[in-house]
Parts: sequence; C-alpha cells; structure tokens
Amino acid sequence: MITKMTGVLTRVLDEEARLQIGAFEYQVMVSEAVRRQIQMRVGQEITFHVTEYLEGNSVGSRFVPRRIGFISEAELDFFDLFCTVEKIGVKKALKAMAFPIKTIADAISRQDAKWLSSLPGIGPTTAEQIVTTLKRKVTKFAVMNSPTPAPETAVPDAVVEKKGKTTKKASAPAAEAPVTEPLVTAADGQLIEDIYLALMGLGLNPIEARAKLDDLLMSGKSFRSLQDAFAIIFAQQKG
Repeated sequence: MITKMTGVLTRVLDEEARLQIGAFEYQVMVSEAVRRQIQMRVGQEITFHVTEYLEGNSVGSRFVPRRIGFISEAELDFFDLFCTVEKIGVKKALKAMAFPIKTIADAISRQDAKWLSSLPGIGPTTAEQIVTTLKRKVTKFAVMNSPTPAPETAVPDAVVEKKGKTTKKASAPAAEAPVTEPLVTAADGQLIEDIYLALMGLGLNPIEARAKLDDLLMSGKSFRSLQDAFAIIFAQQKG
C-alpha cells in the first residue's frame, strides 16, 4: 500500500489533484480544505500523505482504485478517525472536510452538533453521531498548532484550472534588493484559510465562499492581510 507520494503538482481540479511522478500522472482525490492549500502551488513539487480505497458502483460489478491525499499525516489520521463514525463512508468524510481539522475537532470536542451539521453532506442526525463517537478521541487534533505555510519559491509558469477556465500564474521575478516588508502572496495557506472562514462568517455558503476565493486568487493581485484581500474582492464585485 502506498502511504506517501512526492511529485510535481500539474493540475488542481474541483475534487482532485494531478501529480506527475516520472512518466506517470496520478489522480489524487482531495478535500476542499486541502484544495485551498495547494491550488496556487501548481508547478511545484509537493508531497501527499495518501490512503487508498476501491470505489464500486451500485451493483458492485466494477471497482476503481482511488487515492486520497493530505498535506500532513495528522490530516490523514483525522480522516481515518472520521471514517469510523457510523454511516460515514470515505466519500462523505472527504466531502465534509471543508475546514481545517483543528476547527472540526474543536467543534466535536465542544459537542457543537449545530456547527457540525453545517459541514457539506452532514445533517443534524449525523452531526450528533459524530459527537457521540468522537468527542473523547479528537483532543490531540483540537489543540494542535496551525500549520506554518512553507515559503514560496519562484517556479516556471503554472496553470491553474477552475471549471474549464485556464489561467497562467507567472514566474516571480528575481528580487534586485531585499524587501523590508514582503507581501503575502496567494500561496500563503494560512491567510487563504482565514479569508475563506471570514467569507463564511459573512453568511456565504461553502460554494459561494469558494467561488469568491477562487476569483481572488486568479486575479493575480497580492495582499498582506484580510483587509487587503476583501478590498480586492469588493472591487471585483463592483466591476
């Protein structure tokens, strides 16, 4: 069984990523939270911690091998734990992981079934079952530190795909002098996560928040903070 894959990220689609390893391109299924972390890293080398499963049709006559990838081993461990809840299969668990595992684990430890029921594909009954099953098992995930974004390096022109649209991300030019206050670029994973959560806090549903975030990242504009990001988002709305 393959547990880790390292290669060049060639494409990021709605529910999957493509990883080039040698002469082969592999499909890796990803959660929405992982997608946000990697969508501006196309063209860079990336490592996925992976698990595998067989996907079958309703009559069980055909099975397709699938790989699910996460950026950290902790995310994979949490996913495996989440799948132990009754009536939550692999696909449902992956769809539900639209937020960082720390956020979801914290809600479980607080027994906040109402918040959990807002996760994609999770209703009130399932949310209660999640709390009952996992409330004493998620402490280590709820108290873990937020990941520190890896520094961005200059890469060749990369292609980011979104619902049929293709946009080039230009290579970063070589710096001629030290920058005293570097801009936070779209590759800053933690800031991207903060923007997504802020959009949700404004009342947008996950699909609407994701669309706004995608438009922001594909604009090619840099931003240092939430305020900078929302200034760009509001300008796009007016345009």
